[in-house]
Amino acid sequence: MDYGKYRDIAPYRDGDVKAAIDRIMEKREYLGAFISLLVGGNDLQAIYKYLSMILDNIGQVRSYTDFLTKITAGFFIPTVIDRTIEKFTSSGAEALDPEKGYLFISNHRDIILDCALLDYALLNSDRQLCEMAFGDNLIGSQFIEDLFRLNGGIIVRRALGMREKYQSAIQLSSYFVDVITEENVCVWLAQRAGRSKDGLDQTQPSIIKMLYMSERPKGTSFPELINRLNIVPVAISYEYDPNDINKGREEVLREHHNGEYEKKKYEDLISMSRGMKEWKGRVHLSIGTPLSGDFQSPEEVAEAIDHQIHRSYRLWDTNYFAYDYLEKTDRFSDKLGSFDSDAFLARFSHLSPDVRDFVLNSYANPVRSALKEEE
Repeated sequence: MDYGKYRDIAPYRDGDVKAAIDRIMEKREYLGAFISLLVGGNDLQAIYKYLSMILDNIGQVRSYTDFLTKITAGFFIPTVIDRTIEKFTSSGAEALDPEKGYLFISNHRDIILDCALLDYALLNSDRQLCEMAFGDNLIGSQFIEDLFRLNGGIIVRRALGMREKYQSAIQLSSYFVDVITEENVCVWLAQRAGRSKDGLDQTQPSIIKMLYMSERPKGTSFPELINRLNIVPVAISYEYDPNDINKGREEVLREHHNGEYEKKKYEDLISMSRGMKEWKGRVHLSIGTPLSGDFQSPEEVAEAIDHQIHRSYRLWDTNYFAYDYLEKTDRFSDKLGSFDSDAFLARFSHLSPDVRDFVLNSYANPVRSALKEEE
């Protein structure tokens, strides 16, 4: 595989890894600021402790896999779990072939953690870690780009004209196919552009269509490509979404402005910080089984992915309660146990009715999706 064709979008390799590490070491104060997003800016003792741990290990990094193993899955994710997650569980990794490349297509709730927790589950099952696709809208500086690409980040360019967007999609498609089928590397890709804010977790067929763009001119059939990519649906579920309220506000504002919403300069950074350091309760990640079959269209593939995600999504008491509350039923009352419904509702008591209803529906919708799968 000729990685040179993809140097502008692919994870760092060879000399680019060392150059990125050198740049990060020159900006240690930025690294400290990034850690403060995780632990809170007032916990200086924790910031110094974790900064020292990273600096002690970063000199051993020779590849993005090293960075993922020693820094991200080795330090960053255990810290997030210890500080903000009651219990993290996962299933399905043991069924994967450790020598095979997979395309993990996941529901998308958190900017950073969805893929990072998948890597953590893979690492603990002695499976290879994965590269991750992310939008260039998240890159606010060279430092952020270095962190992402050292974490196996693949850049998805978005702010482009029509011609450039088409060419970029072909390059991205070609990279996914080459790295998975030729190098047996695993890749994480969100099922849609942007996070799911309504909790419906529906795969956009355009994502699947993009995968085929580079292969169609070569005469590869669509069913052949889908089977070669070893597509594995992934469902991640958070008992509490730290960004539930700001997601609801964003979507309500979008509705009030005819589908338009302009993010503030640091909005994504704030969402990343909140997702890392705020309480998430219990979290489960379910790794599905590779798609196989005579798929004839992107819509068929998207539907198959959604079926697995909706069936394997771990429903929490927050989901069951929100469903019963909105539907005015006690259908799932036996699953709530000692759940404090008053405290849950109090989280949203200061919101306008439309934002409050949107947020509650974002918790209830996974239950609705699961019920549809049972019909």
